[in-house]
Amino acid sequence: MEAAAPHDPAEQSANSTGLTVTSPEQMRELGRRLAKLLRAGDLVLLSGELGAGKTTLTRGLGEGLGVRGAVTSPTFVIARVHPSLGDGPPLVHVDAYRLSGGLDEMEDLDLDVSLPESVIVVEWGEGKVEELTDDRLQLVIHRAVGDTTDEVREVTVTGLGGRWAATDLTVLSA
Repeated sequence: MEAAAPHDPAEQSANSTGLTVTSPEQMRELGRRLAKLLRAGDLVLLSGELGAGKTTLTRGLGEGLGVRGAVTSPTFVIARVHPSLGDGPPLVHVDAYRLSGGLDEMEDLDLDVSLPESVIVVEWGEGKVEELTDDRLQLVIHRAVGDTTDEVREVTVTGLGGRWAATDLTVLSA
């Protein structure tokens, strides 16, 4: 999948790394490691084919953030809020798959209100929520498509904006 051409200065200063994940447990572990980099106010966009591992990664992220409740796909409810069990930020998990519009259609979710105190993860959010903030983390999960039982995923993690400019994303591959 080819990356879109940058359209603003924040995206031109992207910080990126690639990882290979070979099992669902490794995808969850990637989420747990990612949680260590996140803080309230962070927006994470996840993209990839159906079954690529977006929810599995978010499950690990929820474990790493120490939030309440089982992290499951919010496809039919659109968004779920998982409060922190400690002093960390809540996790807002959004599935924008069924939403065809941009940020206007998502306004009812009040993501702009939730963002300052939460970590917001949006599956299928490309072209829909980027206007919330110039600082965001984008994860693209590539998997073999078709009749395959291959568990290998190639994950590209890209930090956009000043928040992510100096963050060492290679720690995710540790």
